Amino acid sequence: MDKQPTVYILASKPYGTLYTGVTSNLTKRVWEHRNNVVEGFTSRYRVHQLVYFEQHTSMEEAILREKRIKKWNRAWKIKLIEEKNPGWKDLWLDL
Repeated sequence: MDKQPTVYILASKPYGTLYTGVTSNLTKRVWEHRNNVVEGFTSRYRVHQLVYFEQHTSMEEAILREKRIKKWNRAWKIKLIEEKNPGWKDLWLDL
C-alpha cells in the first residue's frame, strides 16, 4: 500500500482506547505508531492495533473525514469499526 489518502482508527485492544488519524502512507504511519517513533497519545496509551481504515481520492477529503470522525461520540466510532471489522482484528497483519 503506497501513497493513498487514508483515514484510520487504532485501538489499544477491542473496545479499548481509540485514536483516529489521517495519512498518505498507511503502512508507514501505522509502523511508526506500533514502534513508538513519535512520542504522543498512541505511545503513551499503547494504541497500536489498526482496527479500521478507509481510503479517499484526495488528502483534503481524507482530512475532512478525519475531523468529522474525531467529533463523533465513542459509540458511533465503535459502530463504524464493527461494521467492517466485527472481530476487532488487527488489520496491520493484512497490509
